[in-house]
Amino acid sequence: MNRRSTPSKKAVLDALLSAGSALSQDRIEAVVKGEMDRVTIYRVLNRFCEDGVVHKILADDGKFYYALCHSCGEEKHEHNHNHFHFRCTDCEKIECLPGEISVKLPEGYSSQSTAGWVTGRCAMCA
Repeated sequence: MNRRSTPSKKAVLDALLSAGSALSQDRIEAVVKGEMDRVTIYRVLNRFCEDGVVHKILADDGKFYYALCHSCGEEKHEHNHNHFHFRCTDCEKIECLPGEISVKLPEGYSSQSTAGWVTGRCAMCA
């Protein structure tokens, strides 16, 4: 569905694009510095999730992060949610890792989504 572009959407999208990795809502709020309130950011992020522009990640630290997944078919904004994420324990960068997770389920079960975490030190911090 095509939605109209607004300054709020552009500011949130620019924050995600310039970060190069997943950001939490509070980090996005710090980046846009008073351009909009927390509720507007929340609504924009949820709309982006609905439209397939970003996906929401529940990290191992209990926070939600929002990522533009560059390895999931960026041209069509189609995301493959069945992949691992990496969180650097030093700089706290979170990024999507390439490759799908495949889990053998018992007969009669069907999977909708699978996610996993790898934590450690990224190439910049190692």
